[in-house]
Amino acid sequence: MATYLITGTGKGLGFELTKQLSELPESQVSKIFAVTRSPPSTALSDLITRNNGRIVNIIASVDDTKSVENAAQEIKGQLESKGLDVLINNAAIQQHSPNNKMEDFSAADFSRILETNLVGPHRVITAFLPLLRAGTQKKIINISSTMGSIAWADAMNIAQGSAYKVSKAGLHMLNKQFSLDLAEEGFTCLLVSPGWLKTDLGTDYGDFTVDVGAAEIKRIVLASTPAQNGKFLNIHVPGHEKSPGRYDGKEIEW
Repeated sequence: MATYLITGTGKGLGFELTKQLSELPESQVSKIFAVTRSPPSTALSDLITRNNGRIVNIIASVDDTKSVENAAQEIKGQLESKGLDVLINNAAIQQHSPNNKMEDFSAADFSRILETNLVGPHRVITAFLPLLRAGTQKKIINISSTMGSIAWADAMNIAQGSAYKVSKAGLHMLNKQFSLDLAEEGFTCLLVSPGWLKTDLGTDYGDFTVDVGAAEIKRIVLASTPAQNGKFLNIHVPGHEKSPGRYDGKEIEW
């Protein structure tokens, strides 16, 4: 009866992941705290209604420390003496530049992207660590991208969003540091790339619809163990192992 917290659930991957996890039996997933930065979308509201209290919307911005701390206190109250089992840091933003060059980003725009995509996950993890320590599964899942892989950088240079790539590369080291810090406590800190999905962030040119990426994230999360702590995993989509995204389910080079 695991409890989940997912950020960025108003639409896209976060919403679809919430939906797919809610379709599992309550013996596997007892409660999902779906975080949105503003009141829930119609689709999320309908999903919450259909699940009769199993999904709880929490309004909080990963960019704001007080907001995240308040969310942690609210969830602590709802869990009573229980802990949080799985944290999925999904919230992220993207911004394209005219020439796909770092010099096109102002310091303000670059800082805004880092605040959400890198500082945000740190803010959420640290706020919820006491609840995660009280949980049984102790899983921290950071949704990343192959665009943040330095080893893949040359191949990914055609892709827009230089500042986004830098933020995700930073997330990789953040995950690694937490994996080292928390290893002796039995935590599983994982980076997972969901693939290039057809979402607002991924655009309509994505390789897969969002349900494909969400299903793979769900599979990876459910199967993950402390032996995978600190790893960076790709999704596996049969028939697409040799595509540019190399969707082979294997570890991704840093």
